[in-house]
Amino acid sequence: MSRKIDALDRRKARVRRALRAAANGRPRLSVFRSSKQIYVQVIDDAAGKTLAAASTLDKDLRSGLKTGADAAAAAAVGKLVAERAKAAGVTKVIFDRSGYIYHGRVKALADAAREGGLEF
Repeated sequence: MSRKIDALDRRKARVRRALRAAANGRPRLSVFRSSKQIYVQVIDDAAGKTLAAASTLDKDLRSGLKTGADAAAAAAVGKLVAERAKAAGVTKVIFDRSGYIYHGRVKALADAAREGGLEF
């Protein structure tokens, strides 16, 4: 089990290192995916602050979702975080998939965020 966690941590660090080099001062759209929920934050790394956040646990979304662990839930979270980021004045971000494969829930969240008006 510890080898699996170490591999995920190494992959996450590798992705973040590449993102820092390519960011050019843009905030980071960071995704965390658990087996039951999905969480996303727009983070300004220079200031060390979270500008916007959303998850399947938000009261706005929880009642309308069948489960927090499917692509439909991820798409709803993507739209919500795009709305909140635009309200905070953020339109361009860099996508941090946190070492997860760009497929399924992560891809659905990214596509919905793009439809919501975020550029990455």
